Amino acid sequence: MVFLEDVILTDSIAIKTTPDKIYNFLTSIVDDKSYKAWHKDDHVGFRFLKGKNWAEGSVIYAEEYIHGKLHKLKLKITKVVPNKKIEYAPVSRLLRIYFPKNEFVIEQQGDFCLFVASGTYRLGWIAKTFFKEAIKDGLNGVKKHMREEGENLKRILEKE
Repeated sequence: MVFLEDVILTDSIAIKTTPDKIYNFLTSIVDDKSYKAWHKDDHVGFRFLKGKNWAEGSVIYAEEYIHGKLHKLKLKITKVVPNKKIEYAPVSRLLRIYFPKNEFVIEQQGDFCLFVASGTYRLGWIAKTFFKEAIKDGLNGVKKHMREEGENLKRILEKE
């Protein structure tokens, strides 16, 4: 019997830019102002709590609205491959069971880069049975937020 099932949400967008410009944009997010510049409607606050900016093992605190609710997130950067990938997960080991991995992946494709955002969510049968609509609304809100971040990134970088 499977108790938890992974649901992976992914959104991707082609951006006419280079991998280093996407990576540099992401790693230039270091405070509230730079975080809000990416998604002014939903991003509220951002700061590093521990470690060097955007280094593996560093801890960030972010506040953002997803599906109309304010989420206060404490995240650990788990993997960084410059110009290719940034992975992060909740600091809390308990939360990491249900939200084990989020990542941004950058893939060069000719004159364009594919920017891929994904998040892995683990759902148990109780949640899927008794909270089906709430889970669906929450995941749809996350998917919408991911899509908007990609569209905003495209608009910002292609405008430069």
